Amino acid sequence: MSGALTSEARRLAVARVLSGRRIATQEELLAALRRQGVRATQATLSRDLTKLGARRVSRPDGAWYEVDGPVEAQRSAALRGLVLGVETNASLAVIRTAVGAASAVARAIDDARLPEVLGTIAGDDTIFVAPAAGVTPRRLAARLGALLGVGG
Repeated sequence: MSGALTSEARRLAVARVLSGRRIATQEELLAALRRQGVRATQATLSRDLTKLGARRVSRPDGAWYEVDGPVEAQRSAALRGLVLGVETNASLAVIRTAVGAASAVARAIDDARLPEVLGTIAGDDTIFVAPAAGVTPRRLAARLGALLGVGG
């Protein structure tokens, strides 16, 4: 993933990290993002956490950041504006994204583990999505559109 992401793609990466494990400090979160190739300053990260509605919670077993709401809602909010459309042909669904956003969107699709998806291939602003056996490209596009908040 490139270090120069849109703010929405960077927030998606932040939400994904926070949903995947307990992160106690912003420094720890910055390090986790760096390992994924995402660069951000502490000030930018702080604004992203606010925009995502993240908060630091204290529990008997420790303190960490949490993001409210289901992962699907976080993903949809983070991807809003990145996906321009979903189209199909006889064998694939094709997603058009903002320039530089395809990798982040494809990762979100992969993370969602949709049974309709066999796999994704991302370029800079285009994603090819192969349907699983028995799934039509049209049905796949509808499912992707629902996941990504666009018409399929």
